[in-house]
Amino acid sequence: MMGHPQNAEYSQRAYEPILREGEENIATHCCFCGMQCGMNIRVEKETKKVIGVEPRYDFPMNGGRLCPKGVSAYRQAEHGDRIVNPLIRKNGELVESTWEEAIDLIVSKIQEIQGKYGKDAFGVYSGSSMTNEKCYLMGKFARIGLGTKNIDYNGRYCMSAAAVGFNQSVGIDRGSTNPWSDIKSADVLLIAGSNTAECHPLSMPYIWGARDRGAKLIVVDPRQTKTALVSDVHLDVRPGTDVALVNGLIHLLIKDNMIDENFIQNHTNGFEELKQLTESFTPERVSDITGVATEKIIEAAKLFGQAKNGMVMFARGIEQHSNGTDTVSNYVNLCLLTGKIGRKGSGFATFTGQGNGQGGREHGQKADQLPGYRKITDPEARKYIAGVWGVDESEIPGPGMSAFELLTSLGEEVKGLLLVCSNPMVSAPTVGNVKKYLEKLDFFVAIDIFLSESAELADVVLPSSVWIEDTGTTTNVEGRVVLLKGIDHTPGQAKRDWEIICEIADRLGRGQYFKYNSSEDIFNELRLASRGGKSDYYGITYEKLEKMNGVFWPCPTEEHQGTPRIFEDLKFGFPDGKARLLAIEYKGPNEKPDEEFPYILTTGRVVFHYLSGNQTRRIEALSKFCPEPYVEINPETARKLNINNGEPVKLVSRRGELTVPAKITKIIRPDTFFVPYHWGKTMAINHLTNPALDPKSKIPEFKVCSIRIEKLDQRSAQ
Repeated sequence: MMGHPQNAEYSQRAYEPILREGEENIATHCCFCGMQCGMNIRVEKETKKVIGVEPRYDFPMNGGRLCPKGVSAYRQAEHGDRIVNPLIRKNGELVESTWEEAIDLIVSKIQEIQGKYGKDAFGVYSGSSMTNEKCYLMGKFARIGLGTKNIDYNGRYCMSAAAVGFNQSVGIDRGSTNPWSDIKSADVLLIAGSNTAECHPLSMPYIWGARDRGAKLIVVDPRQTKTALVSDVHLDVRPGTDVALVNGLIHLLIKDNMIDENFIQNHTNGFEELKQLTESFTPERVSDITGVATEKIIEAAKLFGQAKNGMVMFARGIEQHSNGTDTVSNYVNLCLLTGKIGRKGSGFATFTGQGNGQGGREHGQKADQLPGYRKITDPEARKYIAGVWGVDESEIPGPGMSAFELLTSLGEEVKGLLLVCSNPMVSAPTVGNVKKYLEKLDFFVAIDIFLSESAELADVVLPSSVWIEDTGTTTNVEGRVVLLKGIDHTPGQAKRDWEIICEIADRLGRGQYFKYNSSEDIFNELRLASRGGKSDYYGITYEKLEKMNGVFWPCPTEEHQGTPRIFEDLKFGFPDGKARLLAIEYKGPNEKPDEEFPYILTTGRVVFHYLSGNQTRRIEALSKFCPEPYVEINPETARKLNINNGEPVKLVSRRGELTVPAKITKIIRPDTFFVPYHWGKTMAINHLTNPALDPKSKIPEFKVCSIRIEKLDQRSAQ
């Protein structure tokens, strides 16, 4: 086991924030991406009003830096759009009500629907931008408070392919095998499907640290992003062809003897099948499939294969596909073939998109999961969790539907829905259909801080707290559990999410299972529920988190210091202790260009916005930088279609259409268009995207679909 990484990994200067009289600093972490950067929130002592933010120099992930979103995050707390009173739909309009009236209606509707259609007729659609405590509570509430099997969460759209891919390759899913400080020790970095410079900008100092040592950088992306611009080799892959690209790299690694035969023999299974499958993936064939020049494929294989230490890192660009799970496993194959795992500077990681994307998928709000990353179909797991919860094992339902399957069942199998911290009217594929699904519900209740595009459709909306108004834990991109401190204040009649859930459970007659007085009470139960599971938090306490600035799981005892780097003993999460080299055949995307829809659409993020934009689009400073979506078009394609920069164009797929201004740029492939996805209603790119699901992880194929483009005259664009 490796010792706890020291904060000195960042060169820091002594720093004491200047506090004015009547102010205090609350040490917490950013609410946005998986970096979970440390920050101090400035608060007026008397009024508890949030008035500013300063980066923390004592937290190693960001070392005194914040990105544009982090600098602006605190503005949510005092924002004028906050929901501060319960809302009930009357005569077609949402109007303010009392908590008593709102809870009365919710409880009566739950009882009415479940009494008529059965327990599973009421579903829960949750999120990962919440603390571990809240994520844990949502899973328990669904199973024990409501008695329903139908709970899933929005992480199904972003992290599920990595989770299943890691599990099928190495037997455990932690977003990174290594602490982020290890990036600096790599001799080569392969980054696939991640515009790190914009989406996780505070990771760039680590990458620069590796580059300063002479490390080589390989970037796989259809766009010449800010990250690709600084690479040694940019593999400008055609969207949806990553499996073929990696098979080509594997072909060269084996052919040119750049593999670790000793590691393969002693610590893996499946090599011969992988070797046989990749024999036909010559550079020429792979170039034809992917559009990447043969010389770049050969150079990338040499850089990765000949390096002593190296890391493979990726994000949604390779995961949000109908074969995303196997694509993840194929990238993991690169580390396993070359023995780059289990030591400083060698391993693999996925850039976690949501603030608690890691912890949110560990503790029971997934459709097929119980706390501690236990399978809900495992009899021993069910027995153990039943004991923790104080119920009979038979009271725990079986697996339910995944997120998009749950949405498509609304109004049919599922008649009522509780939506928490999620906005599927922007984040789900084919959002035009999602609205129809939500409108078919007999009853729909949302818990949120703002009236999102989804909450606008609800029958009841309950006002909850922003992250700074509650204490709890999250688990960052490294697998480091951190403590977020909150202020003792919520605006108006708003309540903390966990208090709302416990109140509903009590009114449903299940309050004996939800007797918590604080977030720490919930966390202590989570610790016990996770004990002995793959994601074991049992040895982690609030006191320990504060003292150590975060603790890496697994941490099985209170004396244990956590596990920053997993697989150091080269024992993987299978009975024989060996990792799986999986032979992945190339099948291509679910939808390919044709005569009617000749181009490829891909989507992604920009640095100024977060997920569905429900939070960041309301912050004026961020919205000004990027007020609306646009479509990136290669100049060659623009000339062919007679499209000028800034002109409105219509994008059309088999599912929907969107009109946006053209942005003519050389950074995108001629056969591909790119549109950011942070906007809703008529500006939501997910009107067009393909709902085809990965059969293993159930993640939709957001990152590639076939479209055509139509130039509009000014009259039709208005």
